[in-house]
Amino acid sequence: MLPLERQKKILDLLMIKNVLKLPELTAELDISIDTLRRDLNTLTSQGKIEKIYGGVKLVQAKFGESSMDERMIKQLEEKENIARKCSQLISDGDCIYLDSGSTTYHIAKYVKHKKLLTVVTNSIPIVQELMDSSVELIIIGGKIRHHEQSVIAYDYLFNFQGLNIQKAFICCSGITIDRGISDYNLEEAVTRKKIVEQAGQVYVAADSSKFGKDVTISIAPLERVDAIITDHHVNAELVHKFKKLRTNLVIAE
Repeated sequence: MLPLERQKKILDLLMIKNVLKLPELTAELDISIDTLRRDLNTLTSQGKIEKIYGGVKLVQAKFGESSMDERMIKQLEEKENIARKCSQLISDGDCIYLDSGSTTYHIAKYVKHKKLLTVVTNSIPIVQELMDSSVELIIIGGKIRHHEQSVIAYDYLFNFQGLNIQKAFICCSGITIDRGISDYNLEEAVTRKKIVEQAGQVYVAADSSKFGKDVTISIAPLERVDAIITDHHVNAELVHKFKKLRTNLVIAE
């Protein structure tokens, strides 16, 4: 197992059990204590874990938006399922927008072999994922947001009006029936608002933990969203409520 794979496995284990002893980790990963210490030193220097007496624990995320790296490893199976379902809505020849986010990143992995596909994005990881594919890539211009690995758009650098985006797949941090979709960061929200206004169809890719949250900045009301693609852990009562709305709730099994 490569160091990056081991380090990801360590973080996955800590997501399940917040504190782990060193003997538990060496047994689970089948590695020596010296190899484990090197991996733990790397993760500690990245600010992802904290060493405690005889073991390690996850660094608690600050209130609000967690980092892209943290979100990449949370609810991974659910996000993969959501991404796979989203990819089924994308056809050869489409011009789509893939938002910066851990769930939309996974969509990129499933559309690499689509023919004559154009992807507009503000996500650096998505650009990297599609770089060696035949997909036509357009990245918006603006300021790099290091924490999110995204580009925050500026009107004088990018002309949204010139785009013919047929389908937009965006992320958010909160979803409520009354208030719609919302996010923590103003600049990210501004970019998403522009895309929502511009796109022919708007899809929100969001795991079930986002429902019931109305966070800092409003992006759009639900009536502007064609569908929300989420995982099977979504509340059954909420599923029933969505049946009365224009916005479709699609469950990715």
